Amino acid sequence: MSRQSNRTTDSKKMNSELFTLTYGALVTQLCKDYENDEEVNKQLDKMGYNIGVRLIEDFLARSSIGRCQDFRETADVIAKVAFKMYLGITPSVTNWSPAGDEFSLILENNPLVDFVELPDNHSTLIYSNLLCGVLRGALEMVQMAVDVKFVQDTLRGDNVTEIRMKFIKRIEENLPAGDE
Repeated sequence: MSRQSNRTTDSKKMNSELFTLTYGALVTQLCKDYENDEEVNKQLDKMGYNIGVRLIEDFLARSSIGRCQDFRETADVIAKVAFKMYLGITPSVTNWSPAGDEFSLILENNPLVDFVELPDNHSTLIYSNLLCGVLRGALEMVQMAVDVKFVQDTLRGDNVTEIRMKFIKRIEENLPAGDE
């Protein structure tokens, strides 16, 4: 019985390491294909957005979570369910704005940056920017426009990785005439 448990753990660790290395290869190729870090950052965000648009369906089906009532509940679901489900980590939700429309996700451990060191000539590269796009794309599909950006990153010498999320507006569903 314990052998099976060890195999499952080993398999998850291998999958995680494979994902991390594959992501690293993707970022490396983007750095070769584009002139500067800003363009690579835009491409990572765009790719993440496209992933998020599709990933939300899988998330909703697998988690059985209904519509969140407010932005605070959304933040908790992102941190405690989504990050745990897809990256195996649970970031803390902190630094709420007084208006309750902005918060930070603090990642003590970002699995995307295992085995990574940024070269000096890529000082403006936001290596994990894919995550911002994923969050933006997924939330847009549930009618929430948000701004998502990295404000701290362990790859740049910060103690933690911090993703800042700001609620912009609720997106109204535009149903075709007669489909109401």
